Amino acid sequence: MGFVSWLGGGRTVDLKIGDAAPGFELSDQNGATHRLECYRGRWLVLYFYPRDDTPGCTREACEFRDDLPALRDLQATLLGVSTDAPASHRKFAAKYRLSFPLLSDPHGRVVAAYGSLFTLGPLRFARRHSFIIDPAGKLAEIYRHVDPATHSMRVRDDLRALLGADAGDGGNPLGQER
Repeated sequence: MGFVSWLGGGRTVDLKIGDAAPGFELSDQNGATHRLECYRGRWLVLYFYPRDDTPGCTREACEFRDDLPALRDLQATLLGVSTDAPASHRKFAAKYRLSFPLLSDPHGRVVAAYGSLFTLGPLRFARRHSFIIDPAGKLAEIYRHVDPATHSMRVRDDLRALLGADAGDGGNPLGQER
């Protein structure tokens, strides 16, 4: 096994805006099950992050927490996903007062389906990627380069633009992978 294959990195999935979002069924920090189809008819922000209670992940989660009222005003639901266990998510959510679901994908199957899995030997991590899924279950935005300090604001602004486009004011002004 060569150096590159040992590092892994996960398989690249070529998701594009307009594709159907990969389905999922995962448990959150409180044991509730979340399925993609349960969010039909609503905007969904699905964000993947590497690890609970690490500096970048904490920053991103707290930024989303602080922007949650604005996301809700835009009729969007927020879900975080990592390969951490529900117990880790529970501690992370309690420590930082995160009032949104953190989904556990310990085997990395959903993370991989979104092209966000990074492997390092036997370890699996989610890459810091995010997706806005429209009410029909299609990918409306894809973020592969995320700055934890500003990402929530960017998602909020893009959702606002998508909702304006959805209301008929000139189509999707975004059109490209982020």
